[in-house]
Amino acid sequence: MPRQPVVTNGFTVYSGPIMALRTYTKNEATNWPVPNYWDLIALCIIFGLIVLVAWGGAQMDRPYNVGQTITLSLNPSHLPMYAVRTVLRMFIALFCSLIFTFCIGTWAAKNKKAERIIIPIIDVLQSVPVLSFLAIGVPLFIALFKGSLMGPECAAIFAIFTSQVWNMVLSFYQSMSSIPKDLREATAIFQLSAWQRFWRLEIPYAMPGLLWNMMMSMSGSWFFVTACEAISIAHQTITLPGVGSYIALAITHADKAAIVYAIITMLIVIFLYDQCLFRPLVQWSEKFKFEEVLSERISRSWVVNLFQRTHVLRHFGTVFTTFFDSFVNIKPLNRHKKVSVIKKSDLHRKVTTAITNIIITALLIYAVYLIEQYLQHTVTWHDILKTLELGGITAIRVIVLIFLCSLIWVPVGVWIGFRPRVAATIQPIIQFLAAFPMNLLFPVVAMWIVKYKLNINIWVSPLMVLGTQWYILFNVIAGASTIPEELRLVTRNLGVKGLVRWKRLILPGIFPFFVTGAITAAGGAWNASIIAEAISWGNIKLTAAGLGAYITHFSRLGNFPQIALGTIMMCLFVLVINRIIWRPLYNLATERFRAE
Repeated sequence: MPRQPVVTNGFTVYSGPIMALRTYTKNEATNWPVPNYWDLIALCIIFGLIVLVAWGGAQMDRPYNVGQTITLSLNPSHLPMYAVRTVLRMFIALFCSLIFTFCIGTWAAKNKKAERIIIPIIDVLQSVPVLSFLAIGVPLFIALFKGSLMGPECAAIFAIFTSQVWNMVLSFYQSMSSIPKDLREATAIFQLSAWQRFWRLEIPYAMPGLLWNMMMSMSGSWFFVTACEAISIAHQTITLPGVGSYIALAITHADKAAIVYAIITMLIVIFLYDQCLFRPLVQWSEKFKFEEVLSERISRSWVVNLFQRTHVLRHFGTVFTTFFDSFVNIKPLNRHKKVSVIKKSDLHRKVTTAITNIIITALLIYAVYLIEQYLQHTVTWHDILKTLELGGITAIRVIVLIFLCSLIWVPVGVWIGFRPRVAATIQPIIQFLAAFPMNLLFPVVAMWIVKYKLNINIWVSPLMVLGTQWYILFNVIAGASTIPEELRLVTRNLGVKGLVRWKRLILPGIFPFFVTGAITAAGGAWNASIIAEAISWGNIKLTAAGLGAYITHFSRLGNFPQIALGTIMMCLFVLVINRIIWRPLYNLATERFRAE
């Protein structure tokens, strides 16, 4: 059950997963305090961020025509400017991903019919290569923003969005599906509307897991930023200033010093946004943990300490909280639904379901017809069988790699998740490792394979999972950290150890999170195959057998029918594997929590 309300200095604070409800007096909203020097420091930071965002936004809307060359320099003095452009794109994509997550994740969790359609679609979309999204997005956005750099910028943001959003949606959907029954009953007793329940219970309950997946999304987007900022489609290269395009240029020129400068820049940028954004959010999300025993707290954030010492900005926080309460309690959205006495007949339900199924079937048949008409003159049965064979090779790589990564990172993730102070220390390190673009290892891998004459089909495989294995670790950490402290104390007092403790406490607690991480890691590995199976360093170009290399090859040639064939085949493989392996495990995990 949630903790009892605590009254402190006239404030009523409800502690636990349900978001705090506060009442402020009129004087608190109208009397402005005298600013102190902490206000000055905080305002300098805020205005500095505003200036950087405004400058980056102005650079996005410069005049540009297709075919125009955008010059880049490997001079390290340009890297701060490139870093601002890249991080701005990533945070715009993250904001769009968050809005998409709240809408689609909620819809899937609350509507069974929508769930049957949305979740399989996400299973497919998370495996669609970034190059395929770019092939669709670049012409569309360039036509939409003709004569402006905003077209390629929006295409890059769209591609980054597709590399961030899917694991966030699955995490939010999984959390909303596993909200304990007693918390739902508490919101019913307090007569909260669906709108109030969303903001007071569902978002706070899902926030710890969602926050770790947001961090993973930011780190994972670094993995694809090279392809997003250095776009090569149909013999046309569009290069956007950024760290990703800087890395691509350094790889083309085999400039090792530039690679080192890019790594240092990434390390500084990740450290800054971890300290300024994610560390405060982690501290904030701790109060939403569902537990009755006070657990060890994560170390404080210096940003939170700074703003807590201010006078004026803390008052702004009071005003914002009052505004947020008004937003949550807005009357048009807080009407309680009355239960209708008249129920729909079984015949009405059957007719509605039949009509829905007929419409969906007709749309699928029409889509298959369009694909067949589009591909029949350019794709042969030999091409289809070839992609089927290449897809099988890539599938074997993905399954083996995910299994090995699970054996390694599940115990490590549980150990970190049970120790909040360790998690706080290691969090930025994991973010940097997750953000490390695997193409920076191309020099080592390429020269190693050439020097020792290694089998490329085996030794490029680790590159596929290098950036996606962290989905498993991040989700296991999130799952372990949400296991209530009282359950851990009970098992400790009863002397439950070893395999019994894993079987009775740890595995049931982290299982939904692990399955979410494994699904997204597998989808990310399929996506990463477009880079891992075709590596280059200067004049060295190595290609492994696989569907990713097939898509990369025809993307460079601009052969859209072959790109479409490879993408469709990859989606079919992922969909079949998810239906056979991951989805039954996911349903088992969510149904177990729904039943409690």
